[in-house]
Amino acid sequence: VARRLSLKKHPECHSMAGGKAIEHLAQSGNQELLTFRLPMQHYRNCDFSFSGLQNLVNNAILQKEKEEGIQEGEILSCVKDVAAAVQHAVAVHIIQRTYRAMLFCIKNSILPSKYATLVVSGGVASNQYIRKGLQNLADANDFALLCPPPRLCTDNGVMIAWNGIERLRAGLGVLGSADGIRYEPR
Repeated sequence: VARRLSLKKHPECHSMAGGKAIEHLAQSGNQELLTFRLPMQHYRNCDFSFSGLQNLVNNAILQKEKEEGIQEGEILSCVKDVAAAVQHAVAVHIIQRTYRAMLFCIKNSILPSKYATLVVSGGVASNQYIRKGLQNLADANDFALLCPPPRLCTDNGVMIAWNGIERLRAGLGVLGSADGIRYEPR
């Protein structure tokens, strides 16, 4: 979304990563000026997906660009409102799906009845709006919430790649050839 909104060109966000830029702009935006349908509402599971939301956001941005008569790559006058609405929709989706997972774990006695803990890490855990929503969810369900400090909440993809580098260097679990390996999507 940050890339689609060209936030690298925004004077307040030019040196920020995309998620941080969305969070920064959302603080002064009005999340109620745009409403996005939440993804996967008809699925009764704990999966997350943001592709449907991304399509809705892209279409909304395109519509706003047409309304404002600007080209893709220019900054919308309502960019803060778009950021706020997107951040809110993402937070609600994460909170709803996490709540489902918590209920599933409780119902199936997967977690201890006392001292149940929700751990959130990765880039999403650095967003204070999402973190606050998850804290409220944890509090309402007698869970502890553990999150690393925001400076340590980096992109999980980077951490996975780094782990791969370390394993390659150590020769642990790394195949020399992909011959004979069968894999299937999903």
